[in-house]
Amino acid sequence: MTFFTSQLSRLFITCAVLLSGCAMISSPNGMNKSQPTMADVPPIVFVHGNGDTAALWQTTLWRFESNGWPRNRLHAIEVPYPLARDEDAKPQAGRTSTAEHAAYLSAEVDKVLVATGASQVVVFANSRGGFAVRNYIQNGGGAAKVSHAILSGVPNHGVWAIKGFREGSEFSGTGAFLMGLNAAKNAAGDEVAGPVKWLTIRSDNNDKFAQPDGLWIGAKGTPTNVSFAGPELKGATNAVIARLDHRETAFSPAAFLTAYSFIKGVGPQHPAIVPEATVVLNGKVTGLGVSSGDAKSGNFVNNLPVPYAQVQIFATDSSGARLGNATHTKRVGEDGQWGPFTAQQGVAYEFVITAAGYSTTHIYRSTFPRSSEVVHLRAERMAEADRANSAAKAIVTFFRPRGYFDAQRDKMSFDGSTQLPGVPPVGAGIASSKKLIPQTELRSIDAEFNGERIAGQTWPAAENHVVVLELTY
Repeated sequence: MTFFTSQLSRLFITCAVLLSGCAMISSPNGMNKSQPTMADVPPIVFVHGNGDTAALWQTTLWRFESNGWPRNRLHAIEVPYPLARDEDAKPQAGRTSTAEHAAYLSAEVDKVLVATGASQVVVFANSRGGFAVRNYIQNGGGAAKVSHAILSGVPNHGVWAIKGFREGSEFSGTGAFLMGLNAAKNAAGDEVAGPVKWLTIRSDNNDKFAQPDGLWIGAKGTPTNVSFAGPELKGATNAVIARLDHRETAFSPAAFLTAYSFIKGVGPQHPAIVPEATVVLNGKVTGLGVSSGDAKSGNFVNNLPVPYAQVQIFATDSSGARLGNATHTKRVGEDGQWGPFTAQQGVAYEFVITAAGYSTTHIYRSTFPRSSEVVHLRAERMAEADRANSAAKAIVTFFRPRGYFDAQRDKMSFDGSTQLPGVPPVGAGIASSKKLIPQTELRSIDAEFNGERIAGQTWPAAENHVVVLELTY
């Protein structure tokens, strides 16, 4: 059975009739008065996607916490080398094979089982992370250790399925890796098997990696032989959420409601994030090849810490200007941890990272409603093209890590314009927009996305500063 859900302002979950009828994953209003107890909240292991980081699960962790899940039973893993190899069978520096990926997940699951004393975990994966989950369960002994497997936006039948085209990649639907995972498990032809309970979450048509046309893989006009339903698996419960993009299938409120209801059998009492009285933040400083606004660079390498970077945190006003001196300063150690830092409710902050070999990076964030240990900070390097551009007096990137910009769907603006540089008029596949500011004076610059507003200040590119306005939602 397939369920259709939409991300509406009231966060209702509805269902549609398909062939065999209709049932609901959650109650119509997404609410339930019963709260989970320590006895019935299984540990959850969250697995990020290709080139991604544990930080993407931040809002999802908050939503589970808001509904009674203890923080120590929510574990977002972070793969040190999160990018897949170009060809799975060929070693490639700084990248992981499918076997290495699954082995890393297996080790992390074992750590969680030991730490919690539980006999099984739930795994909740996005994109490439779902490959590791399936491989671990099918080939690595995970079937005995996993009760529920939730696969969101996972290209289970490939990003492409073209005979003879890059079939050595794990993303090829006709390659050996996915063909092996998708082989029939029983006489009914199911692609998954018990005792694990399986859920897939996909977009109806807005996932960049489940498209019949090759636009997002650089082959516009070429059929991929993959449909919008590519993430579905025969034998699983398959949920469809209207208009969500590739990352939102995991990190959106609607995805949380669907996943929670699958685990618990009822909807959460609190669909929205419940604020905490005391907010303590931490994370690590990591590196990035070039500015996150330069999506074509391909230089993102790893999730390793940048040791000895200095982090300063400033409270800011509604214009992004600093409210006095730094409220937190730390030179990080080998582990890259920049906290802990106690934030004030309702206060926005500027995070400044200074590290050898990187630009001075100014990250502006909106207010934090809850504590988090995965507020990771990326030190940036200025793109060479921007460095050589004498007209670029300041460089500002508007960045949405937990989803993409959709010009047809979203209400958004950047420095007063509703046309975001680099964001196409159709489709959701770009997570950052970069502006080169011609003015030399320090000034306020803001951006807004569906009600979340971030204000920052421009800083001089000539002095090797870059600015990031980073969305939380």
